[in-house]
Amino acid sequence: MAGLSIEHYKHPVQSNKANLGFMPMWALVVGGIIGSGIFNLINAMLSGGASTMALVISWIITGVGMLLLVLSFYFLNKRRPDLDAGVYSYAQAGFGKFMGFNSAWGYWISAWIGNVAYGTIVFASLNYFIKNVFVDSAGNFTIWTVLSASVVLWLLAWLISRGIKQAGFLNAITTIAKLVPIAVFLIATALAFKFHIFSADLWGEAMKNGAIQWGELLNQVKGTMLAMVFVFIGIEGASVFSGQAKNHKIAGRATIWGFLTVLAVYVLITVLSLGVMSNPDVANMNVNNSTAMAQILESVVGKWGGALISIGVIISVVGAWLAWTLFAMQIPYEAAKKKAFPAIFAKTNKHGVATWSLIITSAFIQIFFLIYLVSSAPYDLMVSLCSSMILVPYLFVAMFQLRESVLDKTKKRVGQILIGVVATIYALWLLYAGGMDYLLTMMVLYAIGIPFYIWMQKEQGAKRVFRPAELVVAIAVVAVGLYALWWLIWGGGWNVMMG
Repeated sequence: MAGLSIEHYKHPVQSNKANLGFMPMWALVVGGIIGSGIFNLINAMLSGGASTMALVISWIITGVGMLLLVLSFYFLNKRRPDLDAGVYSYAQAGFGKFMGFNSAWGYWISAWIGNVAYGTIVFASLNYFIKNVFVDSAGNFTIWTVLSASVVLWLLAWLISRGIKQAGFLNAITTIAKLVPIAVFLIATALAFKFHIFSADLWGEAMKNGAIQWGELLNQVKGTMLAMVFVFIGIEGASVFSGQAKNHKIAGRATIWGFLTVLAVYVLITVLSLGVMSNPDVANMNVNNSTAMAQILESVVGKWGGALISIGVIISVVGAWLAWTLFAMQIPYEAAKKKAFPAIFAKTNKHGVATWSLIITSAFIQIFFLIYLVSSAPYDLMVSLCSSMILVPYLFVAMFQLRESVLDKTKKRVGQILIGVVATIYALWLLYAGGMDYLLTMMVLYAIGIPFYIWMQKEQGAKRVFRPAELVVAIAVVAVGLYALWWLIWGGGWNVMMG
């Protein structure tokens, strides 16, 4: 999950510092994409039993797919600067109000579920120093984690309601706290890398009697997808930053090279981790006790390595927690101003803060904190749910890029159409690869949004809530959502999801 700053929800047309060269722009893109997900990335990818070869294939798919999504955001940002309210505005402009609402709804839920994942990382890192308070002897989070996370949640909400914004110095501190431990990790694991460890589980269960089991390999690849999506959430911010460059050429180069740098860092962490610790050992880590990166570095250099990573995680993630609370509040606020969300979300206090948006967002986060007590792997669950919910908004972006490219009459349209086609295929692949369990759970959350849409339409005096095609989609979402709810409560789905 990306390391957002407050700039993520400011459109570039609002910036008065559009004079950055390549290196500052590159640094903005890199710092904006790399977030807290990097600290548990390797464990999250291996939790589904993936082999090393499956990870290689997964990174190739993810690298190409995410690059095309980044380019889609970049080109749409240039082509349609009028659509400045957020990712959902592309869905609304291209596919109607109901689809725009669903895009905003999924994007919003993904943002605040990400904050629930932040809590697991913070308190797992605190457990490194304070044993048996936030995590019990069995490796499960305790009631003290829920209570402490709740205090942090409402303290941040109170500070934000008073008009606080993420200051530049806080961005700098959290960035240093994030990047220094990562750099130390890369250097230490590179020096300790052993090829025989890396190659020991090259194929895993995908190789039997000297023959590749392609079905098993595909399942392994699918099992890594949501974890990989999580670490790239926020890639849309790369295009937002482009408005601060001296010109479009610099912005384009910085966006592409920034993304490729982040991809290289993620791949390096994957390769180097598996060169110092076996796949099963990494996969079987309990990340409730401390982050995967902390455990791996400690195995290489000793206690100080785990402590360094844990301190860096606590500082950087608390800063990101503030940024993502601001971001999650801002999504429905901006949507409500464009009449794509109920008007209550646009109401502000004397400090100009969207109070009701902040309160409702925080209330949902508070409810989801209870998952800490009922799930044996709350981090993996929140990562997968967060990633699942954002797939629909990303799909709409890819389809809108394709639509706009088809309508374009310039000579560049062929390349743009190709980007749109492949990005759309990639987004659809992610929905498939995420698995039926998360697809069903996702539909429950989207079905809950439909009453909000009806409320919004009624308060705007709409004569017809749904167009015919939208009504068909709404009925389908509710039907699948009801089935998914039955599956969760009576069909054993709850036990599957909670681990």
